[in-house]
Amino acid sequence: MADLIVETLETAGVRTCYGIVGDTMNRIAQAIDTSQIDWVHMRHEEAGGFAAGAEALLTGRLTACAGSCGPGSLHFINGLYDANRNRAPVVLIATQIVRQDLGFDSIQEVDYNDVFKGCSVFCEMILTPEQARRKTVAACQAALTKRGVAVLVVPVDVANSPAHDEAPYSIHARRPVIRPSDEDLDEIAAILNEAKSITIYGGAGCIDAHDEVVATAARLKAPVAHTSRGKDFLEYDNPFNVGMTGILGSPAGYHAILDCDVLLLLGADFAWSQFYPDKARIIQIDVDPAHLGRRHPVEIGVVGDIKPTLAALLPRLAEHADDSFLSTYVARFEKIVASAKAETASSPGSAISGTLLTKVINEHAAEDALFTADDGTPTVWMLRHVDTRGKRRTFASLLHGTMAGGMPTALGLQKCQPDRQVVCLAGDGGFAMLMGELLTTVQENLPIKIVVYDNGKLGFVDIEQKAAGLVPVYTDLKNPDFSEVAKAIGIWGRSVHQADDLQGAVRAWLAEPGPALLHVKVKPMQLVMPPSPLVAPEAVVGMAVYSAKAMLHGKGHDVWEMIIDNIP
Repeated sequence: MADLIVETLETAGVRTCYGIVGDTMNRIAQAIDTSQIDWVHMRHEEAGGFAAGAEALLTGRLTACAGSCGPGSLHFINGLYDANRNRAPVVLIATQIVRQDLGFDSIQEVDYNDVFKGCSVFCEMILTPEQARRKTVAACQAALTKRGVAVLVVPVDVANSPAHDEAPYSIHARRPVIRPSDEDLDEIAAILNEAKSITIYGGAGCIDAHDEVVATAARLKAPVAHTSRGKDFLEYDNPFNVGMTGILGSPAGYHAILDCDVLLLLGADFAWSQFYPDKARIIQIDVDPAHLGRRHPVEIGVVGDIKPTLAALLPRLAEHADDSFLSTYVARFEKIVASAKAETASSPGSAISGTLLTKVINEHAAEDALFTADDGTPTVWMLRHVDTRGKRRTFASLLHGTMAGGMPTALGLQKCQPDRQVVCLAGDGGFAMLMGELLTTVQENLPIKIVVYDNGKLGFVDIEQKAAGLVPVYTDLKNPDFSEVAKAIGIWGRSVHQADDLQGAVRAWLAEPGPALLHVKVKPMQLVMPPSPLVAPEAVVGMAVYSAKAMLHGKGHDVWEMIIDNIP
């Protein structure tokens, strides 16, 4: 049965399987070894889940991971939660103990249905050898058509059993064209044609719809704001772009949404209701019916893919003449961008900020580079300071919000895109959690470029505690020189502490033909500053209370360092 299962995965388009072999997994590993599927031997299954999710998300094709019974497959869960929330088509082959021992609290017995039901679109066990092909086909089809994680539980005695004749079940994953009815489109057009100030707010659902969104904005004279996950698809070649909104966004995007009469919400399921307008009429278009109106009340909610929906809507839209609303926010955004690009290294020997480091990397990275970032400040700097330009892509745990995803995501991207530059912006905390995957980069000869932002702390948590008026506790990290760790493993490594050394170090790091790690000591007190209108009063008070408490605890130097690092 193992050969049949693997053959079905191949037919479904699987090219790579990430995992760790062992006991109940061994027969399936043998079948993979004789197939066209490439096995990637990870050092931790969690990293395999991230890597598989990254490959599936970028390519759109089904990607596999596989593990042994009990704790082996259980380790995948965090990476699979991330993949499922990103709608990445991944199939996990979770091998299981023999069927006759199930239900008796046997050694390494885990009820995978209970464990994985929260992070999958399909979770079923092959109960008999006769079900093997049919269940494998069902898992692959569910992952591809529902766009998520499918978990196929395979008892070891099923995997080891001889093949049985089955009906020739096969995978059918063609996607229909989905758009609203003509009546719905006419109703939407009537509202948009009458409106005076319209803002478009696009999310990840705008993938492949860049030209249609820009054409709609041109017709309506509408500024285009985007979510963090919509950045790659809407930011570039877009004269109507006003940036992100939300806590990581810009005042231009924030106000363009709050000040409009009509908000056209396209493929966006942005979670924070306080960033939606209270008085504007909201029209929402999304391919997932469950997303309609769940974050904020909307006047019209319709189901459709953004590209064909806008193509059908455009002929119904009248050309708007007044561009005053649009020009106000575009000009405001351009001023913000110009100001953000102005930072350069100050004096010789000066310290390195996280923003400066990211801007230098952005300057020297390849035009079609793939960027990954650990959760926390590296993700913020990537979203704010990496220009995608229509060829680059950015990846982070934006929906699941987990630490440690940066490096294993880079591994998955490099595996499926061997000729592209892959750059991982790693936090010192997240990087250390799965640091063993440095060994995978060597074993698999994956030339990812890792930069470690070493601020000696869990930076986001540190900021959270300060904003609550607390003196931070348990956030400090005692780090090694990560470049020396890399060298010990056989990877190029270099450490940088001063801004005047940064340009040369980044160029050398990116030019390395193999895997390379750049360890950068960054300013430990740099804050993630939200757009100025969004600084909540309680956060301001919290920072003031923190400053007072820190002074009383003899940490006046920390307060002064925070001030000089964050106030120009």
